[in-house]
Amino acid sequence: MTPHLKKLSAAGVLITLGIIFGDIGTSPLYVFQTLLFEGGKVNEALVLGSISCIFWTLTLQTTFKYIFITLQADNKGEGGIFSLYALVRRYGKWLAIPAIIGAGTLLADGIITPPISVTSAIEGLSNVPSLASSFIPGSALILGIVIGIMILLFFFQQFGTKVVGSSFGPVMLMWFFMIGVLGAIQFAHNPAIIKAFNPYYGIKLLTTHPRAIYLLGAVFLCTTGAEALYSDLGHCGRKNIQISWIFVKAALLLNYLGQGAWVLMQPAGKDFTNVNPFYQIVPNPHTFMIPCVALATLATIIASQALISGSFTLISEAVSMNFWPRITIKYPSNIRGQIYIPSINWLLCFGCIAVSLYFRTSEHMTAAYGFSITIAMLMTTILMYYFMRYVKHWPVWLVTIILCVFLCVEFSFFVANAIKLLKRLFFLVFEFGLIFTMYIWYRARKINNRFLHFVDLREQIPLLNALSADESISKYAGQLIYLTKANNSRQIEEKILYSIMSRSPKRADTYWFIHIDTTDEPYTMEYSVDQVEKGKIIRVDFRLGFRIQPRVNVLFRRVIEDMLKRKELDITSKYESLNKFKIVSDFRFVILEKFLSYNNVFSIAEGFILNSYFNIKKLAQSEAKAFGLDTSETYIEKIPLVVKPVTNFSLKRIDPHSGEAIPELVV
Repeated sequence: MTPHLKKLSAAGVLITLGIIFGDIGTSPLYVFQTLLFEGGKVNEALVLGSISCIFWTLTLQTTFKYIFITLQADNKGEGGIFSLYALVRRYGKWLAIPAIIGAGTLLADGIITPPISVTSAIEGLSNVPSLASSFIPGSALILGIVIGIMILLFFFQQFGTKVVGSSFGPVMLMWFFMIGVLGAIQFAHNPAIIKAFNPYYGIKLLTTHPRAIYLLGAVFLCTTGAEALYSDLGHCGRKNIQISWIFVKAALLLNYLGQGAWVLMQPAGKDFTNVNPFYQIVPNPHTFMIPCVALATLATIIASQALISGSFTLISEAVSMNFWPRITIKYPSNIRGQIYIPSINWLLCFGCIAVSLYFRTSEHMTAAYGFSITIAMLMTTILMYYFMRYVKHWPVWLVTIILCVFLCVEFSFFVANAIKLLKRLFFLVFEFGLIFTMYIWYRARKINNRFLHFVDLREQIPLLNALSADESISKYAGQLIYLTKANNSRQIEEKILYSIMSRSPKRADTYWFIHIDTTDEPYTMEYSVDQVEKGKIIRVDFRLGFRIQPRVNVLFRRVIEDMLKRKELDITSKYESLNKFKIVSDFRFVILEKFLSYNNVFSIAEGFILNSYFNIKKLAQSEAKAFGLDTSETYIEKIPLVVKPVTNFSLKRIDPHSGEAIPELVV
C-alpha cells in the first residue's frame, strides 16, 4: 500500500472498504438467521432484544474497543497482535504467551470464516423461485459450488491480488450500499423497530430468555471481523478506517433493523426454520435475487481473501519473531508487504474444504463459530492493558475502567461460546497444533540460547591472522561468512571459533560475521559495518523490521557493492594467477546446524520441549534456504546440542591380563 493512501482521502476510504471490512460486513448474511434459530419461538421480545444486543455489541466491542482504543496501538502504522506484542514485550517476558494464544486462535478461525461466508451467499440461490428445488442448503450442488470457489480462491493466491485488488473497494461499496438500501426499505414499513436501540430490550432478553447463553453466542457473530480489522491497520491507516466505519456501521444497522422489521411483519406463529431474513427482504426475487446473491458471493470472496492475506502476514511475523519454524515465503507482486506462503495456503485450503464437508450448511457452521475469536480478543485485551498503561501512560483509574468493560463483555461472550466446544471438536486439533508449534518453538529457542557461550573476538585476532597466513593449510575459501547470534559486536560464539579452528581448520583471506537484529518496527532496513581487523575480520549488523524477510544473500551482496564503492574493501582473489587478471575472490557461507546430542540428561519438561522442537525442525525449511543463501555457496556443518551432559556414572577399569579390578575411577 502506498503511503499516501494511509492518509485520509476518498481513495483511501474506498480501498479500506475493500480490505478491512469484508469479514464484519458480510455478517448480516447469517447473524440474524442464527438468532432466530437459537431463540426458538419468534416474538417481538426476541427480535427487539436481538437487535439491541447487536447494536450494543457493535458499539462497545467494535467501535469503542477497536476503532477508538486499539487502533491507537499502531507500530509505525502497522497493526495486529504481533505488532502489539512488539510494542509491549519489554514490560513482561510472559506476554509472549497471550501473543501466541491470540495468534494461534486467530489463525484457526481462518478455516471457518471462508466456508461460512461463501456458503451463506450461495445458499441465497434457494430463494430464487425458479432455482429453489435445485439449490437446497446442504445439497451436493451448493457444496460443490462452495468448494469450487474456495479451491480457485486458494489457487490464485500464488499470483497475488494486484490485478483484482483494485476492484475490492468498488465491490464492497456496492455491497454496503445494497444492504443499507434493502434494510432501509423494510425499516420504512415499520419505523418502530428503532426502539430496539434501547439497551433495556437486550438486557431483558439476556435475563429472561431460557436460551440466553446460546443467543449471546449468536450475537457475538456480528463482531467477529473486529480482530481482523486491527490486523489490517497497516494497509489503510487509522483515519481511513475510522471514517469508513461510520458508513459501514450505518449500513449494517440499517440491514439488521430491516431484517427485524420484516420478521415482526410476518404472521404470528410463522415457522422460521431454514428461513434467512437477509434474502427475504430482497424485493421482487425473480428480478433481484440472482444479482443480490452474485454480489454477496463477491463480497464473501473478498472477505475470505482479506483473511487469507492476514494469515500470511501473521505467520511471516511469527517467523521473524522466532515463534514459528522457517518456511518458504514468496513475493507474488511488488506491493509492499504482499506475500504468499504455500504451506499455510494449502493448509487453510484443506481445512476450509473439510469444514464445508463436515458441516454442509451455514446454519450448522455458526454453531461452531466464534469460540476462537473470543479467545483472540481476550488476549488482545491483556496486551492492550500494558500498552495503555506503560506505552501511553494513561492513568490507572482510566485503564482499569476500560479493562473492566472489555473483560466483562468478552468474558461473557467467551462463556457463551464455550458451550460450542463439543460442536467444534473438529477444530481443536488444528488450534492446538498451531498454539503448540508456536509455544514449542519459542520455549526451545529460550532453552537453546541459555547454552550459548561467547568469547571475545578481539582476543582471537592473532589466532585468525596466523591461520589466514598459514600456507601449509589448504585455503577453505577466499571470503568465509558465518551467521552469529552475538548482540555484542566484540563477541563471537565459541562454537563458531571451534568450527574455524578445530573442525578441519578453515583458512580464508577474510572472515565475515553477520548478525541479524529483528527490530520492533515493521519495515526497518539498516546495516552497519565494523572492521574488527581491517580487511581480515569484518562484522556486519543488519537491523530488519519484523515484516522484512532476512534474505541474507541479497542483503550481503548489497553491502559488498556499497563497501566497494566506498573503497573500503578489496575482494580480488589472493591467488597469484587469478589476482593478475583481477578475478573476484570466492564467497562461502557456513551454517552451523544443531542436532540434539544423546549425551544429555534433562527434566521431563525440557526433554519434551527439545525433542518436539527438533522433530518440528525436520519438517521446517533448512536454515540455508530460510536465509536466502544459494546452496552452491553454503556449507552445512552439524554440531551437537548438549544441554546437560551425562556425568553421574561410574566406570570400572580392569587389568587386561588378570581380569582383576583396578581402583574405581568416578567420572
